[in-house]
Amino acid sequence: MDSVKKKRNVKPIAIVFLAVLGIFVGLQLFNQPLEGKPTPKKIEAPREVLAILENSCFNCHSNQQNLSWYDKIAPISWAVNKDVERAREVLNFSEWNYSAGEHQGKMYAILNMMQSGKMPLHEYTLLHPSAKITTKDIETIKKYTLSLSSVNSTKKEEKNIHQNLNLPENNTNSKSPVSPNGVQYSDDFKSWKVISMSTLFDKSIRVIYGNDIAVKAVETDNFHPWPDGSIVVKSVWKQQELPDGEIRPGEFVNAQFMVKDSKKYTDTEGWGFAKFSGKDLHPTGKTASFAKESCIACHRQLAEKTGFLFDVPMKVNTERLIKNLQK
Repeated sequence: MDSVKKKRNVKPIAIVFLAVLGIFVGLQLFNQPLEGKPTPKKIEAPREVLAILENSCFNCHSNQQNLSWYDKIAPISWAVNKDVERAREVLNFSEWNYSAGEHQGKMYAILNMMQSGKMPLHEYTLLHPSAKITTKDIETIKKYTLSLSSVNSTKKEEKNIHQNLNLPENNTNSKSPVSPNGVQYSDDFKSWKVISMSTLFDKSIRVIYGNDIAVKAVETDNFHPWPDGSIVVKSVWKQQELPDGEIRPGEFVNAQFMVKDSKKYTDTEGWGFAKFSGKDLHPTGKTASFAKESCIACHRQLAEKTGFLFDVPMKVNTERLIKNLQK
């Protein structure tokens, strides 16, 4: 009798096992390999920097995948392929067609993501522990990124050693610079309220201005989401140290615009991004999709709780704001 019961128990288990195996094999029939792409122009950087990027970033952010065997098995491969395709859209080290200024901006974004622990993704490093970023790695990336600032500064000084250190004058008119996505530069922000200030490891001074709509949103904690019509401008200068030790704004670096229009900028959380750099206020980006491929990635990862905007001043006694930040 016992042997008969054991046979009866084994049979259902075998059926379940075969069914699971059949489903697993069937899934592989729908398993499409990741599309291979050429490498037209790989990022150029010092060997030690490339080694870090190749080890921790290239598997998703390049056309050179070195996936593990389990990354290629369905249904895991479906998620991996989707993540790689999305990552390539945001940043692709194999298609590095950027100017020196854009290269510097990309490296700053990479450094910010690494320092904040947002990249590589936690779920990725769980399966690929060797891709984890170390403190030494961050210092290497930081040192290289800061070196780019000094290189670009030297080039600018060679072009115009008597460069005006004040904000460039360029009143709003038909000749004002326009970003590829339609955001136009305007001097109007100089008369707006300052809503925040910050500094960065590159020894810059950053002053954040807001138009009336943005200021009211801050005062009433109404930035979840920010109302359409909000405009925020971050003006960036290099720090200038006077003989007595006082720090003042020195050389103008850029003015970064964020314009809220939820209908127009649907791919970037309703924000239109623009950056106008140097004395000539040249706009960043070659196509209208530049912000989708760069700016919004950092803002989504690091500033979602403040409506995708950095440096939002917190009102200490605002209970609702504290609850939103704790979610």
